[in-house]
Amino acid sequence: MISTVLVANRGEIACRVFRTCRELGITTVAVYSDADASALHVREADAAVRLPGSAPAETYLRGDLIVKAALAAGADAVHPGYGFLSENADFARAVSDAGLVWVGPPPGAIEAMASKTRAKQLLGIAPLTDVGEADLPVLVKAAAGGGGRGMRIVRDLAALPGELAAASAEAASAFGDGEVFVEPYVENGRHVEVQILADGQGTVWALGTRDCSLQRRHQKVIEEAPAPGLPPALLDELGERSVAAAKAVGYVGAGTVEFLVADGRAHFLEMNTRLQVEHPVTEAVFGLDLVALQFSVAEGTPLPPEPPRPHGHAVEARLYAEDPSRSWSPQTGVLHTLEFPGDGVLRVSHGPRLHAGGAARGAPTAGAGSPPADDPRLRAGGAASLRVDTGYASGDTIGVHYDAMLAKVVAHAPTRAEAVRKLAHALARARIHGPVTNRDLLVASLRHEEFARPESLDTGFYDRNLPDLVVAPLPGEAYAAVAAALAAAAANAGRFGGGWRNVRSQDQVRTYGEHEVRYRPTRDGGYTVTAPEGVRPVTVTPHRVRLEVYGVVRDFEVARHGDTAYAGPHRLTARPRFPDPRDQAAPGSLLAPMPGTVVRVAEGLAVGDPVTAGQPLLWLEAMKMEHRVTAPASGTLTALHAAPGRQVEVGALLAVVQAVPTDAQEDQK
Repeated sequence: MISTVLVANRGEIACRVFRTCRELGITTVAVYSDADASALHVREADAAVRLPGSAPAETYLRGDLIVKAALAAGADAVHPGYGFLSENADFARAVSDAGLVWVGPPPGAIEAMASKTRAKQLLGIAPLTDVGEADLPVLVKAAAGGGGRGMRIVRDLAALPGELAAASAEAASAFGDGEVFVEPYVENGRHVEVQILADGQGTVWALGTRDCSLQRRHQKVIEEAPAPGLPPALLDELGERSVAAAKAVGYVGAGTVEFLVADGRAHFLEMNTRLQVEHPVTEAVFGLDLVALQFSVAEGTPLPPEPPRPHGHAVEARLYAEDPSRSWSPQTGVLHTLEFPGDGVLRVSHGPRLHAGGAARGAPTAGAGSPPADDPRLRAGGAASLRVDTGYASGDTIGVHYDAMLAKVVAHAPTRAEAVRKLAHALARARIHGPVTNRDLLVASLRHEEFARPESLDTGFYDRNLPDLVVAPLPGEAYAAVAAALAAAAANAGRFGGGWRNVRSQDQVRTYGEHEVRYRPTRDGGYTVTAPEGVRPVTVTPHRVRLEVYGVVRDFEVARHGDTAYAGPHRLTARPRFPDPRDQAAPGSLLAPMPGTVVRVAEGLAVGDPVTAGQPLLWLEAMKMEHRVTAPASGTLTALHAAPGRQVEVGALLAVVQAVPTDAQEDQK
């Protein structure tokens, strides 16, 4: 039996594994980089071992240091989580060679499937080796790892060499392996995957399907189980092919087989020999704890012959610290508040769940591992209907070294429509104070008419709909701006001894984004709002405001951090009355969209060179991803301040492009 496990990972996945370990009575050991010294996963572990440095290559990708840490902490097992070394066969061997239990598939299975090139060869699928115009568009992919890192779409043959180099560099940084390959790119298919679980006695479960089609930068944003709207024959085919792939390599443990479904056909993409980020939706539908099952299988416990029956529908949204309106640029800074609606949210445990022996801990046995009919997870609004997995808590800092995902929010209900509604409502009510996030985009996506039709799902969702989604704020933002303005006025009145004047004054004005609020104090210590219309303040304090809007009472809890105010779920940035001229960048200035490191500059690029609009000039690395900085217009490069290895902060001047005047501009001179 496993007594102490080291989790060779960080963030929410480490916290997720620790949660199950606590229920199983397994002692936990964390590893952490210098950047993660105070991270939540370190605080939650029973013991922790430092990995000196901050970059993944010198910390979480150092298998030798992690094995030493496990031995030093007295661990008898290592769980790899996902990402980093989770699909590294050499690391799996090193763990076993050290006398530790590896909570994952055999190294041979990892070698066969973790490399996408070898997996395709095993299944008789050959990658492209000699790409011509007729093969376009193509997809460049990292052979190791996943999560969209090391992936590029190429539509222009001349761009292929540069994209190969960029994908290889990104893959080496994220996974320690720069191997990439090229395959045909299927436009606007559905990304569908099958969760598998296998024991050491030859039993392989196919635990239904997941649809992961809503993606940005080839990374998943919203996932659900089961994949809606697929014909039964195709579902059977996906399950059979996944089980066959697992048996072909003697697979043991949890894994995922991924397909691209287009025109009624399933195209094999890859097999991930690890747990997936989106595993909670499968857990919710099948009533399983996949992490507990990973431990059981690693201990040699056989699975029941058949998996439990699925029930209901589950949807997961990934909450990222990123700005979708600015090319999904990652955001950093202090996460002042991260709170979700309290009713039924599972932050620490999930309720009863099935283990490998067939019995649910905390619940009676029912048939071949099937959840009991009165299981609360099967009822709308039940105790297990909303779940949050996170590696952050209020007050933590989001840094530049790792992925920008803050949390996974999962809703489970009897039907897809109910699960989607519950998830959108929970996200809309969440209090998220700090850097910009994709929360509003997630809510708008879940409520979009196209998402409501399963037959419309495909990987092109954001290509089609992003402009509309990023300009649609949560309902009530204009009134939230009023609450923020009045709360600020009340705070200032308390500081300066009152806001009423003996002589009638002009309106006070505060502007948040596009919302201009006009108000004036009254003799009785209250306020009158003159814009927007229809608003009457009922009570105003620095932290809570009640408004009557056309006869409807609305309450807002207000918090302020610098120039940013938070009223309910709304994030509002105050527009300064007198902008600092120093903040106005010269036309053509290219400013760093995020803190990071300049990894390379376009080959041969020099001041004085002509450039064209959209031409890549340099690349920044932040949060394990490369971000391309392009010329904003055609013209001349008049300044270049970026150099490989340079660390930059948000807003740092990288380069300047002097645009070439258009013919129309010349005519007007």
